Amino acid sequence: MIRNRKLPLMEITLLAVWLVVNESLALHQWLLGALFALLAGRLARALRPHEARPRRLDVALLLCWHVFCDVVRSNIAVGQIILGATRQQPKVGFMEIPLDLRDPHGLAALSIIITATPGTVFAGLDPATNVLTLHVLDLQDEATWLRTIKDRYERPLMEIFNDEASG
Repeated sequence: MIRNRKLPLMEITLLAVWLVVNESLALHQWLLGALFALLAGRLARALRPHEARPRRLDVALLLCWHVFCDVVRSNIAVGQIILGATRQQPKVGFMEIPLDLRDPHGLAALSIIITATPGTVFAGLDPATNVLTLHVLDLQDEATWLRTIKDRYERPLMEIFNDEASG
């Protein structure tokens, strides 16, 4: 009977990186790399609460496009602030956003998206209330930020990671 086993992508990637870093395809490098990859893969899996099971590639691609556009737009806005192209002083501030997203992989992706966007930092998440604290360089309109985080990022992440709160 054949079991449905997934390809060990982490181990294969670690082995490939080992071989590239050591600039050798010698047998002993293959053996050392395989040993390293198997041990590191086992240790890494023990640290993860559960495996990510992303779905909805179409939603993920659209989210990537939105993030790309937002990063470009934010780079321009932050550049204008830094270069003094805007006469208006930025309103630096923190805001709190209640999240429905609970999946740890989705929350990690949200923190990366927010922090990768110039002018914003994922400043914290209260696990008891699931409230995100966001630091914004130019906090002119909190309602717009709230809609952006909830509609443009959180909702697609809930679909991608099939978060139970999205139902």
